[in-house]
Amino acid sequence: MIIRNKNGEFVIQSRSVLMDFITGTGKVAKDSGTDGRVFKFRDDVEVVSPAPFCLGVVSHDKGHGTGEPILQDAFPWTFSTFHLDRHDEKVDPKGWDVARFLENPVIEWAHCYSIPAIGKAVDLFVDDKGLCGSIVFNDKEYDVFGWAVGQRVKAGVIRAASVGFRALEIEIPKGDDVDIIFRKQELMEVSVCNVPANPWALAGKKAPPPSLPQGGRNDPFFAFIGNSF
Repeated sequence: MIIRNKNGEFVIQSRSVLMDFITGTGKVAKDSGTDGRVFKFRDDVEVVSPAPFCLGVVSHDKGHGTGEPILQDAFPWTFSTFHLDRHDEKVDPKGWDVARFLENPVIEWAHCYSIPAIGKAVDLFVDDKGLCGSIVFNDKEYDVFGWAVGQRVKAGVIRAASVGFRALEIEIPKGDDVDIIFRKQELMEVSVCNVPANPWALAGKKAPPPSLPQGGRNDPFFAFIGNSF
């Protein structure tokens, strides 16, 4: 997680450092007064965090079950879910704000803003399971690199990516299983990358059914999955 304010940019890698920024020397957020320890960030603070998403089954026939055709070479993706990732964080699907992203729906490579976008997002929507949409990669004639990334996705070589977002409201749960739950967040960009934080963020992989344990870092099942990739 990256926190930016008038004093500069800070990389936060642990719960203790984050809590110091929120309630200690940083004072970048205020408690909403709820029992769940929900904090709202100040307007002059920008909090950017990457979160995993997974590649869905590629289809060129129908769009999200609506019966509408999707663009040729558009790859359907599940951008974000409510599952616990390897950073012990969760993103609430109900909290997504995508209004500004839709005005500039860029697809980046590995959160690298120094190179032009490698594609665009289309057919974006949010449901109870998460944030979903499709990716259209750039044509070869004007962007060989972006096209080549798309070819790797098509071949199954690259199968995951992450979303970059501005955190607006977070919850610090009690206990050790989950460090942070992002309750409200503004989508800034989507990046294709090599390695996802979410062990379920792989092409052709379905999210774990509710009956499977999802207890967090202390869950043996989660530990096994986390060490398998």
